[in-house]
Amino acid sequence: MDLWFFLLLLGSGLISVGANNVTTEPPTTVPTSPRSPTKAPSAGPKDGPTTSASSLNISTPVTVPTMASKPPTTTATRISLNTTTVSFNTSTLGTTLPVFPATSLLPSVTPSAPRSPLPSTEAETTERNFSATVTTQETSSAAHNGRYLLHLFSRPLCLRTPIIAVMVALSSLLVIVFIIIVLYMLRFKKYKQAGSHSNSFRLSNGRTDDAEPQSMPLLARSPSTNRKYPPLPVDKLEEEINRRMADDNKLFREEFNALPACPIQATCEAASKEENKEKNRYVNILPYDHSRVHLTPVEGVPDSDYINASFINGYQEKNKFIAAQGPKEETVNDFWRMIWEQNTATIVMVTNLKERKECKCAQYWPDQGCWTYGNIRVSVEDVTVLVDYTVRKFCIQQVGDVTNKKPQRLVTQFHFTSWPDFGVPFTPIGMLKFLKKVKTCNPQYAGAIVVHCSAGVGRTGTFIVIDAMLDMMHAERKVDVYGFVSRIRAQRCQMVQTDMQYVFIYQALLEHYLYGDTELEVTSLEIHLQKIYNKVPGTSSNGLEEEFKKLTSIKIQNDKMRTGNLPANMKKNRVLQIIPYEFNRVIIPVKRGEENTDYVNASFIDGYRQKDSYIASQGPLQHTIEDFWRMIWEWKSCSIVMLTELEERGQEKCAQYWPSDGSVSYGDITVELKKEEECESYTVRDLLVTNTRENKSRQIRQFHFHGWPEVGIPGDGKGMINIIAAVQKQQQQSGNHPITVHCSAGAGRTGTFCALSTVLERVKAEGILDVFQTVKSLRLQRPHMVQTLEQYEFCYKVVQEYIDAFSDYANFK
Repeated sequence: MDLWFFLLLLGSGLISVGANNVTTEPPTTVPTSPRSPTKAPSAGPKDGPTTSASSLNISTPVTVPTMASKPPTTTATRISLNTTTVSFNTSTLGTTLPVFPATSLLPSVTPSAPRSPLPSTEAETTERNFSATVTTQETSSAAHNGRYLLHLFSRPLCLRTPIIAVMVALSSLLVIVFIIIVLYMLRFKKYKQAGSHSNSFRLSNGRTDDAEPQSMPLLARSPSTNRKYPPLPVDKLEEEINRRMADDNKLFREEFNALPACPIQATCEAASKEENKEKNRYVNILPYDHSRVHLTPVEGVPDSDYINASFINGYQEKNKFIAAQGPKEETVNDFWRMIWEQNTATIVMVTNLKERKECKCAQYWPDQGCWTYGNIRVSVEDVTVLVDYTVRKFCIQQVGDVTNKKPQRLVTQFHFTSWPDFGVPFTPIGMLKFLKKVKTCNPQYAGAIVVHCSAGVGRTGTFIVIDAMLDMMHAERKVDVYGFVSRIRAQRCQMVQTDMQYVFIYQALLEHYLYGDTELEVTSLEIHLQKIYNKVPGTSSNGLEEEFKKLTSIKIQNDKMRTGNLPANMKKNRVLQIIPYEFNRVIIPVKRGEENTDYVNASFIDGYRQKDSYIASQGPLQHTIEDFWRMIWEWKSCSIVMLTELEERGQEKCAQYWPSDGSVSYGDITVELKKEEECESYTVRDLLVTNTRENKSRQIRQFHFHGWPEVGIPGDGKGMINIIAAVQKQQQQSGNHPITVHCSAGAGRTGTFCALSTVLERVKAEGILDVFQTVKSLRLQRPHMVQTLEQYEFCYKVVQEYIDAFSDYANFK
C-alpha cells in the first residue's frame, strides 16, 4: 500500500510540473558561473565521469550547442551522492519537483555520443540550481541518474514539454489504476466480511444433523448471472448425466458447489429472536424474513406468529409449497395452526421419526382415534401402508371458543419411508411413484402443499425440485435444475443439501424421460395390450418387444457381487451369471470356526406393501441344502414357493431338500414331512422344521407348482393366480415374514412369480397396474429377473385374466 501511495504523490508532482510548463519563454543566454569555468570535456571512462566522495552544491551554466559543426562544449560537473533523496529546484519553471529515491526510481542511463545539433539558429541556455543530497554509498547507477536529470533539465523548454507530457499521462494512468484497485479492495473486503462472518440476522452455511458431511462454500453472487449451467434439453439429458458422473461425479460436484448458498441481503430477524430460538430444530437453518410463513398471532403470546417454514415457488406457480422443518414437541400446535390457516390439504413427509437413533421429527398425529393440538382436533380416518410410503388421512377441525369457526377438513399425509438413513434411495422409481400420487391427490382448491423432512431443506428441496422439473420437462422439453435450485435457495437456505441429492434429482428426471409414466388403470389394460402388439414406427419390433428391450438394457452391476464371486463361494452358485448383489443379499450366520459360511445365493426382494417381502433364491444344490435351511430358519420364512421340478429335460434343476417320508437332518436343522396335499396345479407340503441347537420348532408350508412346462410358459394364468392366492392366505395366518421363492437359477420363473404377486396385489388395492416398472424394479434387485420375452408377456396375460374374472371393479376391493 505504501508503494501505491508513493506513486500517487509522484503522479501529483509530475502533473504540477506539466501544468507549469505550458508557457514557453524566449531563449536566453545564462552567464557562466565563476566557480565553474567552461572547458572541453576531459576524456574518461565510457560510463561517464567519476563521482567524488564529497557532497557539493551544483550551480552550472549549460551551453546549448548551435548548428555549428564543432562539438558542443559543456561545463564539467562532479556529482557526489550521499543520501537517499534528491531535490531539484528549477528557478525557470518556478516549481519544486517531488522528492523520490535516487537509486531505485530514476532511470539509469549510460551516456552516449553527443547529440546532433538542434534545429535552432540561436543558442538556448538555461540556468539550473540543484541542491542534491545523496547517499554515502557511491554507485555508478546513481551517477547515471544525476547526469540523466542534468541532461533532461538542460534541454530547451519546447523539447521538454513532450517528455513531461508523457510522464504526466503515465502518472495520471497510475493514479487512476491505484484508485480502481483501492475501490475494488474495499468492496471485496466488504463482501468477504458479509459472507464469512454470520450474525444473528444472517445464516451460516454449516450442515445440519440430517445432512451428509458436505463442503458447501457460501457464495455471494446472483444465481441469474452464471449461465455456465444453462437449461438442458431432454434429448441431451442422458448424455450429459453420463458425462458429469464420470470420474466419481466430479462435474456434478463442481456444479453443486457453484450453487449460491444464500442471498447476501437475506435476514432472519424473526427466527433469531430470543423468544423463537427454541422453536428452531437447527440453529443454522432459519427462514428468511421475506419468505417466512406468518401465523395469526395469539393474543397475549409474544412472537406467536413465528414458525420455521418458508414459502417456495413451483415451476410456474407462486408459493406452491411450504418448506418446513419437522415439528418439535413444542411446535406441534404451531404446525397444525399453519395447516389450518394456509388451507393445506396435503402434507408430504420425507423423513422417518427416528434415524440413526436420533429424533428427526416429533410425531404430530395420533396413531388412532383423535387428539387435540392447541385449538385443532386431528382424527385419524384411514392408514394405508405401502412399500415406499404410507398414506394417512386426517379429519381436522377447530375446537374451543373460536369466532367464525370453519367446517372440518380432510388432510392427507404422504409419508415417504424409503429414504435411507445415509445417502439417497437406491433407485428413483419409488420417489416418482410417490410424487405422482401426491400430484394426483392434491385438490385444486387447496392451499400450499406442506413439505418437510427434519431440517426442511435437503430432502424437502429434492422433492420440490423434482416436481418442478417434471413440470418444466413436459412444458418446455428441457430442465433447469441449477437455475431452479438457485432460485429456491433465495427463498430458503440450503435447499437440496448434498451433492448426492443433487445427482438424485437428475437420475429421477432421466428415469422419467427414458421410461415415462407406465401406470395403467385396470379398465385401460385391454386397449394398452392392443397397442403394444402393433409395430413401432421406424422399427421391426412391436411395442411389447420394445418394452422388453428397455428392460434388458439395464446394466448388470457385476462389481457389486463381491461375496458371491469369492473363490470359496463360487461352487455354491448354480448359474454363474446369476449372483446376488451385495446391498440386498441374504446373509446367514457364520458357522463357528468356519470362514465364508455366511453366503447363500439368495436376494431380498421388495413387494407391494413392504420391503423384503420375498427371498428370491436359486434351487439348492446338494451341498447347499444346509445353507438353504439355515436361511429359512434365520429369516423366519414360513412359506416356500417352488416353481421347478427336481429334474427337467434330463438335468437336475433342484436338489430335494425335504424328506419324502419321515425326517432328515441338515446340520443343526431337522426337517420332518407332516402332510402332503395335491391341488389342481400345485402340491402343498407341511413341514416341521426343528433347530436342534436352539431346541425350537416351526411349521413351514411349501407350495410346489407343477404347471410350468419344461419349455416356454404355462398355457394360461389360472394356476399361477391360484397359487398366489394360496400363498397370500398362508401369509396372513403365519405373519408377514419373507416368502421364499425359487426355481432353478432363481431369476426367470422366480421373477415372474414375484412380479405377478406384486402387480395383482396392487390391482386389488388400487385398481392400478404397472408391469414394466415392477419388472424393472426386480431387475435392479437381482440379475435377469423375468428372464425372457415370453415370461414378460405372460405377466400381462395373467393380469388380464385376473381382471376378466371379475364383472366389475368393486370386486377388487
